[in-house]
Amino acid sequence: MLRFLGRRLLVAIPTLLLVVTLAFFMMRAAPGGPFDSDRRLPPEIEANVRARYGLDRPLGEQYLAYLGGVARGELGPSLKYKDKSVLQILGENAPVSLRLGGLAILLAGMAGVGLGVVAAARQNRGADHAVMALAAAGVCIPTFVTAPLLILVLGSKLGWLPSGGWNGGAPANLVLPVLVLALPQVAIISRLTRAGMIEVLRANYIRTARARGLPERRVILGHALRAALLPLVSYLGPACAGLLTGSLVVEQIFNLPGLGKFFVISALQRDYTVVMGMVILYAGLILLLNLLADLLYAALDPRVRLS
Repeated sequence: MLRFLGRRLLVAIPTLLLVVTLAFFMMRAAPGGPFDSDRRLPPEIEANVRARYGLDRPLGEQYLAYLGGVARGELGPSLKYKDKSVLQILGENAPVSLRLGGLAILLAGMAGVGLGVVAAARQNRGADHAVMALAAAGVCIPTFVTAPLLILVLGSKLGWLPSGGWNGGAPANLVLPVLVLALPQVAIISRLTRAGMIEVLRANYIRTARARGLPERRVILGHALRAALLPLVSYLGPACAGLLTGSLVVEQIFNLPGLGKFFVISALQRDYTVVMGMVILYAGLILLLNLLADLLYAALDPRVRLS
């Protein structure tokens, strides 16, 4: 186990370095700058501001200085938000996206696995066709379509739920964005679970379990489900990272102060340090969740050994 974790760490460090490097130079290559606006600053004031943030130095020196700060756990100050560091901004906005993403992946996992099991157990029957039709709709219809529709029906017409806003994370304000985030994942997870379950149900050990007279419920939940979830585990790592770091469309539509909405605003304002901080957070989450997915894969499949 320790050797496995050590090898993954050795791979994660250069991977993260590559992501940071690409993001750094791509942001600098984009047209415009953090101090470009409709109201231009006098040249001498802009020069002083650029010197204050080290933007007057050669690009190579800026890159090395930034890497040194990251190595010390410092992501620098925001270039657009006065008296705020990147860590403070992430700390204020990350809890919103983490709560939304965590609830969405929990809902998607429970609903998707349940629907996938039902579809596989009743393959080529009415329940299977209904689940697959819903899954196809969930994959094909984008969130910028489902979100306004749900707002129109459940928010405006029926008045059951708020149409937007955070309101301190009140449960009523979470229902619609969590549902919109979860629906595409429910579709994908149900399809993956169904495919894995159908393959496992044809295995010899499942036929043996049925021949011993075990109830079908126990055969499916006690023997088949564990193996059928293996393809799903590999998918959940990057899927969880995407949901936990926020969805731009959902956070914009529902006016939520999360990382996704903040990321786009910072990119448009060329707030280099904030964008870089979010890229590092997203890349780190992907690496961490992929590691957890590998560990879970080994726990589900005894044939896998971590060494």
